[in-house]
Amino acid sequence: MPGSNDETSRKGWIARAWAVLWRPSARIPALALVIIGGIGGILFWGAFNWALELASTETFCISCHEMRDNVYKELQGTIHYSNRSGVRATCSDCHVPKEWIYKVMRKIAASNEIFHHLMGTIDTPQKFEAHRFKLATNVWKSMKATDSRECRNCHAKGSMNPHKQSEAAKIMFDPSTSALTCIDCHTGIAHKLPEEPEEPKKN
Repeated sequence: MPGSNDETSRKGWIARAWAVLWRPSARIPALALVIIGGIGGILFWGAFNWALELASTETFCISCHEMRDNVYKELQGTIHYSNRSGVRATCSDCHVPKEWIYKVMRKIAASNEIFHHLMGTIDTPQKFEAHRFKLATNVWKSMKATDSRECRNCHAKGSMNPHKQSEAAKIMFDPSTSALTCIDCHTGIAHKLPEEPEEPKKN
């Protein structure tokens, strides 16, 4: 039957293509193919990691005006941006994990942000303010779930000296507060705190 011949021809083409891909060429030795493949893999891996690091720079983060004109301006007025020691936290220090696998997961999740950038969800200060509470609570929930992992990249509890801290800060060394994490107390340290939406009035 005509349909059967077409199917056989298609399967034969796939089988030949598969054989070409997996059988060393007579013109190129198998060792050369391994070397070429290895070099190609190294170049791909290097390019991937380079792009990953490039997408974690402050320059990249503030390349869209939503971030540059809103949260970045707020950061510039805080101690995380300018202080007596000259140690400055950038966007990625607080919002991108250092560990590779978590960093990749964060970049995948960031594709949603690209979608909203293209849709213009927060492309004006008014729209940004309207979404600020939701955006902030999303970040707080994420930090709570990871035990404030990004905060601990710079603020290691084991390196802290409680004798040089205020009485309020010493609470973290109290066993009764072991369930708390940084973000439970430190909201609004780098960005303006959002106003909570009003509860709908009950009739």
